[in-house]
Amino acid sequence: MAVKIRLKRMGAKKNPFYRIVVADSRSPRDGRFIEEIGYYDPLKDPAVIKIDEAKAAEWLRRGAQLTDTAKALFSKAGITPKKIASEGQ
Repeated sequence: MAVKIRLKRMGAKKNPFYRIVVADSRSPRDGRFIEEIGYYDPLKDPAVIKIDEAKAAEWLRRGAQLTDTAKALFSKAGITPKKIASEGQ
C-alpha cells in the first residue's frame, strides 16, 4: 500500500480550505484518508499553514511520500523531511 501525504480540498466554491492528510495513493483526492495531520488556509493574509510535526515525522518514518504540493507547504512551514529523519534517530 503506497501512502502519501497530500491535500484534501474543503470549503465552498471560490473559498478553498485544505486539510493535510495521510491517505492511500489509490483513494480519491477528497475521499477516504487515514489521518489528518494539519491544514492550509490560502485565503488568509499571510496564508496559514499548521502541521503537526510529530505526526508528520511518524508517517515519514513509516515510508509515506510527500506530494509536490505538500512538500512545498512543509518547506514554507520550515519542516524538511531530512530534519525530521535526523530528529527521530
